[in-house]
Amino acid sequence: MPTNYQKLIVVDPARCTGCEICEAACSFAHEGKFIALNSRIQRIRIEPITNYALSCQFCTDPPCVAVCPQKCLTKDEKTGIIQVNEQKCDGCSFCIRVCPFGAITLHTTRKKVIICDLCDSTEEKEPQCSKFCPKEAIQVKPVINLAQESRKEQILSLLKGIEKERKV
Repeated sequence: MPTNYQKLIVVDPARCTGCEICEAACSFAHEGKFIALNSRIQRIRIEPITNYALSCQFCTDPPCVAVCPQKCLTKDEKTGIIQVNEQKCDGCSFCIRVCPFGAITLHTTRKKVIICDLCDSTEEKEPQCSKFCPKEAIQVKPVINLAQESRKEQILSLLKGIEKERKV
């Protein structure tokens, strides 16, 4: 399979425990400090039982790029990563308000937008959230694989239903 397919961070909520290690690993990789608020991935807890981590979904036509009045956001067409030009960013937060996933935030001290870049801007050059997830709930997958996995899950579900009917 070609390696130039856009990749996404995919989280399995059945495995996510809400431990926040993904946030710590992300903030440390980007900032050199453990500051969850400066993480590019955010853990979300929906009571009473669901935990999930969410980061940029690298939209095909990203509303954050379109709405930015300073034109400080650009999408890398090869990787899909939204790049931030901090010299242009004035922290207006328009991009934060239009992100349908709530995946954009402001850096706590620099007051500039921060968005997941799959750790491309770090020394590690690979997503630290998935590397350090103790439950392997976070994976980085090429977008092309996601549809195939979904199809497989649906077929397996259908087959289980057919098998169950045969037993009745």
